[in-house]
Amino acid sequence: MVSDFGLEYVKNFCVLLASHEPVDDRERESIKTFLQLAPTLSAPFDEHSDPTHITASAIVVGDRGVVLHLHKRLNMWLQPGGHIDANELIQDAAMREAREETGLELQHFGQVGDTPKFIHLDVHPGPRGHTHLDVRFLLWATNENFAPAAGESQQVKWFSYEDALRASEDGARGAIRVARRLVQK
Repeated sequence: MVSDFGLEYVKNFCVLLASHEPVDDRERESIKTFLQLAPTLSAPFDEHSDPTHITASAIVVGDRGVVLHLHKRLNMWLQPGGHIDANELIQDAAMREAREETGLELQHFGQVGDTPKFIHLDVHPGPRGHTHLDVRFLLWATNENFAPAAGESQQVKWFSYEDALRASEDGARGAIRVARRLVQK
């Protein structure tokens, strides 16, 4: 039995996307793809239901800059993130994944009413032929010492914004630019 939770959430998120200003052409295309694919998914957060699914990630920032971790399978410096658990909100999944992968104490940076504001959307290939519709949030680290959970990559590092832009993959660069703009206001 499919939960209506994810379907309703996606419907509401698609309405929110209509007023989101993309940072670049990649995000503009990602939004277009998300709006086309996400409403067709019967279980949008379930990685086992369909090879296309919604994921959540976070651009983690603090006084020292931007946090990236060396993904243990992809061997790339990436923002924390991952799959969404059953009946979990996207913003809660982004927070959970970031805490697990960095061990930092975190809080959402910026909200719209009671809801944390997403800052970026990227559609990209995932492992095993999957497509990730990745919704990204901005999180502020209230401490600086890493303590990733057991089983997570232990290679977590602070980067300046410029170094993070150089070290990260194409899809994360737009989100890092948005994060820098929001934090430096």
